[in-house]
Parts: sequence; C-alpha cells; structure tokens
Amino acid sequence: MAERGHGSLGVVEGMKLLGLITERDLVKAAASGADLDATPVLSYMSRDPDTFSPDFDVWEASQWLAESGYRHLPVVDNGSLLGIVSVRDLLVALVEDEE
Repeated sequence: MAERGHGSLGVVEGMKLLGLITERDLVKAAASGADLDATPVLSYMSRDPDTFSPDFDVWEASQWLAESGYRHLPVVDNGSLLGIVSVRDLLVALVEDEE
C-alpha cells in the first residue's frame, strides 16, 4: 500500500469483495501487537463494506463520504470489485469539473 500510495485495498475472493483493509486497520493491528507478517488481513479488515455502482454520481459519492466519515468507497458491478475511490479522487474530480 505504501509503495503505491494507496490508503486501502479490497480483499477479494476471485473478484467478489469480501472486505476492505485500510491504513487505519493496519495501524490498529500493529498497535495491538499483532505479527503483521503472520496475521491474515481477514482478522483486521472491515467486512461487507458499503459499496456503490459505477453509475453513482461524483457529487453524491462525495456527500456520502463526507456524511459517513469513510475515506474509501468500493465500486462494485454485478458483484465484482471494479476499484476503490478515495476522498482525494473525488475532490480532484469535483475541482476539475469546476474548471
């Protein structure tokens, strides 16, 4: 995650989203004394996260993230994870839309 600048990763089985693991989850795991090399992500991920369709409007997605306090939004189509949109992604899209 650090090497690629990602704040979260989707945990999948095939392409089906099982959960989301975030930087915060990893910090909590490390703070609890977990051996991060031996502990599966299933132990610390958020299970069954809220998901959104690829047709979801950027403004609505931004509002949802602002209200929920989440920083990452999994985008799923027909049960398959397409990607994860971050607060930063949405901010950039909104700024570019105003130009």
